[in-house]
Amino acid sequence: MANYTEVKVHGYEEYSRELEKHKGKPVFALFCGDKDEQGVSWCPDCVTAEPVVRKELTHLPEGSVFIYCQVGERPYWKDPNNEFKRILKLKGVPTLLKEGTPQKLTEEECLKSDLVQMLFSED
Repeated sequence: MANYTEVKVHGYEEYSRELEKHKGKPVFALFCGDKDEQGVSWCPDCVTAEPVVRKELTHLPEGSVFIYCQVGERPYWKDPNNEFKRILKLKGVPTLLKEGTPQKLTEEECLKSDLVQMLFSED
């Protein structure tokens, strides 16, 4: 039995709504490029990072929320004014972050299970 809740969202609006819902809980989010019909993201690092991150989900604090967020198609992501870049200050995908803290892993950092584990288990 997982001690966390997983939510899958698409786009900034859905992400913000989920955040509102889970106020007061530890929230971790993984941002990845959209997946096609085959379930493969246009972002090769996202494809590699997702299983690494998922393997470490067992280290999430009790009662936390894990949001898997698809950020959109490549052209939207490439726009410097998209909400993820403008509001959340994301620099790249995949990004894994702990909401409300400066802690985040970007791109190839998300492929290192020790870093992921540290992000999940630190207070």
